[in-house]
Amino acid sequence: MNTKSAYRVGLIVPSSNTTMETEIPAMLRARESIFAERFTFHSSRMRMMEVTQEQLAAMDRDSDRCALELSDARMDLMAYACLVAIMSMGLGYHRISQQRLHEVTAANGGAAPVTSSAGALVQGLQAMGAKKVSIIAPYMKPLTQLVINYLENEGIEVIDSVSLEIHDNLAVGARDPQAPAELWKQLNVHGADAIVASACVQMPSLASVSLIEEASGLPVVSSAVCTTWSILKQLGLDSRVPGAGDLLSGRF
Repeated sequence: MNTKSAYRVGLIVPSSNTTMETEIPAMLRARESIFAERFTFHSSRMRMMEVTQEQLAAMDRDSDRCALELSDARMDLMAYACLVAIMSMGLGYHRISQQRLHEVTAANGGAAPVTSSAGALVQGLQAMGAKKVSIIAPYMKPLTQLVINYLENEGIEVIDSVSLEIHDNLAVGARDPQAPAELWKQLNVHGADAIVASACVQMPSLASVSLIEEASGLPVVSSAVCTTWSILKQLGLDSRVPGAGDLLSGRF
């Protein structure tokens, strides 16, 4: 385990995203109630207003600048927060992106590990042994299909999905964080190993995770939950966060 007591977490964020800087700090603040480690959060933004493939690709190209800027302040870790931006760039792209952004930080003398919401969702589900999942996403259906294809390429079958078909990223972030606690009832979860309450870091869902777990009897994750888990794992810290679901119970 790491012996540091204070960590700087760099957040690479779409310009219209508000939820990553809400839910991930909320989880790590909750963790501070049971552990000694403390966290500060530092963001750099990539321009994106509408969740379209064109804007996602342009935004992803800007991620190198964000990693460079954050590395000036010597982060302990960076997290790239747009799941569908990564997944729309091609199967397995989270590995390429994370390595490239890490190399940007190293070249600037501030080498830091990099995680992404896309990679974290894959790795979190794999850590739980979840081979079949049902997902809720805010995207237009073609983008949700990209997420499905991406997960299935990583060996995770998507049994069913709900697409809210919201292209305005501000509207996604304005949704009720307890809405997924009702939306999941539209999913076919027969045979599922887990439910993804939000396959998008911008769609609020933290308040729904424990509610869905209690109602469904299944483990529940979200992009933000998985990203928080990945942050803790990469920092070598205990992955327990109160009230954030099974993945953050400390068992994985």
